[in-house]
Amino acid sequence: MSERETPESAVSESTPSVASTDAGAGAVAPDRYDFQAIQDKWLPIWDEMKPFRTDDESDTRPRKYVLDMFPYPSGDLHMGHAEAFGLGDVVARYWRQQGFNVLHPIGWDSFGLPAENAAIKRGIDPRGWTYDNIDQQKRSFRTYAPSFDWDRELHTSDEEYYRWTQWIFLKLYEKGLAYRKASQVNWCPNDQTVLANEQVVDGRCERCGHLVTKKKLTQWYFRITDYADRLIDDLNQLEGKWPTKVLSMQKNWIGRSTGADVQFTIEGRSEPISVYTTRPDTLYGVTFMVVAPDSDLAAELASGSTPEVRMAFQDYLEKVQGTSEIDRLSTEREKTGVFLDRYAKNPLTGERIPIWAADYVLSDYGTGAVMAVPAHDQRDLDFARAFDLPVRVVVDVNQPVTGAIPVLVDGELPDDLPPVDPKQTGEALTGTGRLINSGPFDGLSKNNAIKKITEALAGSGLGKSAKNYRLRDWLVSRQRYWGAPIPIIHCEACGEVPVPLDQLPVALPAADGLDLQPKGTSPLGAAEDWINVACPSCGGPAQRDSDTMDTFVDSSWYYLRFLSAKDATQPFDKKQAEKWAPIDQYVGGVEHAILHLLYSRFITKVLFDLDYLSFTEPFTSLLNQGMVLMDGAKMSKSKGNLVEFADELKKYGADALRVTLAFASPPEDDIDWADVSPAGSSKFLARAWRIAQDVTSSPDVVWKNGDQALRRQTHRFLADAPGLVESYKFNVVVARLMELVNVTRKTIDTGPGAGDPAVREAAEVIAMALNLFAPYTAEDMWNMLGYEATVAATQWRKADPTLLVEEKVTCVVQVNGKVRDRLEVSPRIDGAELEKLARALPSIVKAVGDREIANVIVRAPRVVNIAVKG
Repeated sequence: MSERETPESAVSESTPSVASTDAGAGAVAPDRYDFQAIQDKWLPIWDEMKPFRTDDESDTRPRKYVLDMFPYPSGDLHMGHAEAFGLGDVVARYWRQQGFNVLHPIGWDSFGLPAENAAIKRGIDPRGWTYDNIDQQKRSFRTYAPSFDWDRELHTSDEEYYRWTQWIFLKLYEKGLAYRKASQVNWCPNDQTVLANEQVVDGRCERCGHLVTKKKLTQWYFRITDYADRLIDDLNQLEGKWPTKVLSMQKNWIGRSTGADVQFTIEGRSEPISVYTTRPDTLYGVTFMVVAPDSDLAAELASGSTPEVRMAFQDYLEKVQGTSEIDRLSTEREKTGVFLDRYAKNPLTGERIPIWAADYVLSDYGTGAVMAVPAHDQRDLDFARAFDLPVRVVVDVNQPVTGAIPVLVDGELPDDLPPVDPKQTGEALTGTGRLINSGPFDGLSKNNAIKKITEALAGSGLGKSAKNYRLRDWLVSRQRYWGAPIPIIHCEACGEVPVPLDQLPVALPAADGLDLQPKGTSPLGAAEDWINVACPSCGGPAQRDSDTMDTFVDSSWYYLRFLSAKDATQPFDKKQAEKWAPIDQYVGGVEHAILHLLYSRFITKVLFDLDYLSFTEPFTSLLNQGMVLMDGAKMSKSKGNLVEFADELKKYGADALRVTLAFASPPEDDIDWADVSPAGSSKFLARAWRIAQDVTSSPDVVWKNGDQALRRQTHRFLADAPGLVESYKFNVVVARLMELVNVTRKTIDTGPGAGDPAVREAAEVIAMALNLFAPYTAEDMWNMLGYEATVAATQWRKADPTLLVEEKVTCVVQVNGKVRDRLEVSPRIDGAELEKLARALPSIVKAVGDREIANVIVRAPRVVNIAVKG
């Protein structure tokens, strides 16, 4: 800007413009940068001001909703929290400086197994352990100084919160999306509770790491599969706004595929079995059928067989139940199974095919049965070779030749090569080609064959086109105490009865007197005064459901509760949702790329369908931060490489930690704490702080009279920083800010001096920009420069376009990639003129000598590279 802005135009309307002269330029200030003194000075002032409240309904500024994935209260904050919440705060503070009213709330995901297990270990109530940890984390947050609206704080374990979690459960129940069924479930023997598929990582419980087994139980589910297509298709709304990796992970987890449901009749069974396949074109190659041993179908088929088969099947089933899914699906594991002495009929050929139970098929895949085409599926082939079952090639695959190399004829393979036999080679023919050995369908390509065979099946009533999904319904019930009770009452006369809405919340009973040790059934079942109730429908004796809800139900909608955190009449105000939601910027770890994000997207779509929301995607933009490591490994006490957040905070202060984490790398990359320097960040902050201390000009000085070189540097930063922040290049912004600090210091020490108007202008811009990364230092600088708190409310200044025009730029001149000279040229010089000047330089003439110039690459106005031969 060419003229000096008035203080009033440099800050927001809600901020007093200029402080008394006692706080301004020339005021007495500490001689050295003392982060502890600065924190102690500003923290109580901010507490009193509450500068980030968003409850003023008369505020007409445009709105932004910035949210960090809320923390779990397992002890104090750690370095991962420091990074995630520091980066999220950069975004929130930035948008405030761009003139937005920014909602940036905080809460705690406070139900769950870790709290319960920790309480059991210590012999205490989970409530006490949880809320003590929340108090500790809140103290640490307060010192770390994210720009939270503390008036909207929430905890998912508060009755006023989980009342509405139960309300959401009942709304899904009314819509037919919450239901109870008996099925094989993931069971953690250590935590003695069921797990959703998404909570099993590499065959182990994501919470405790114990191997997961299968167990048949009656459990509550949410029918998320009803939304499978929308959950995939609506990802189109997020293209370019979510990381590509996360979009792919969501698509892959839902796992939509197209194919056909094929009806196989079973000898001795009245009803056919429907088998889903993506390759109906290979039906002529089916030589056996495989059913999952832990499926109801396998048990039924075995029960109709001989006593010897039933006994062999039961022995095999017991072995399978002790094997994790990850082991069952391993391609390197030896195939096992048992013949059920039952037969199916191929719907196209009428061929009689044997039925086996084998653990490489999972019970939750379709009906738990697959048609085996060993010539064209590696797992089927491995099984066929293990049990000497037939292998029939039905696709003429363009397969590379393996084994002995045939004799070439005129440099080409002969036409009469023997066909590749997968049973001999051990390698399935998985490529594409045309059908063979397939009766009337011979010669068809894969896609045409799929279409024609599916039509033939449909015409005879033996099949139809179909879609299938990897996604399974969300298992939400848990056999533990510390969670939201499921609001259903079981009555012998009435069946399942929803708790009336006016009786919510169904509050947890006190833990006193309850045995919380995991035992496979919920501890709540022993709370007789709590579990035994009158049926709301008939008044007869009934019992509450003793299970509690998966904590992912709590976190699936918390972003909406922040909008009406204290509202006792509704989960959230629809009008507030219209004003603030969906979330403009969500920040959190990529470890939630499937679980939390998928569940939140599902609940949002359900609430949309129920007319509570006007949008279908909760998180418009997503930023995933990397991990904070130590010596290349994840921090842990057992590894001896744990860096305590509290220790680093005490040693270096909040600002130095925040600058270090922002400067270390792009947000999505991991940071190794061994490679960074919070001490160096502290020195940088001290250097910046001393600039404000040194400024001697008054706040009303006319900037245009200042040093033009420094002004150009300042305005280039003003112009570039917004784009860098919005593209998450926080580390580049810090680097550019460091450059501006260095140039300003040089101007003070060796140039026009501390009284130059351009020095004040640069100092004010440095303070405004540091607000994003180092709020304490920024606030103290702002105060020393003559303004009242808070710098966080200042508007980002517009760059003066006349100061962005470079009078001269440096062009590097190279010969064969080696720098030989430099030119000072106009930024508007054209390529031909620049090449002419470069060739004429004596140093370049000498470097080229009498060698031939092969090529000249000109990137005006910055680079000329002359390539010579020899």
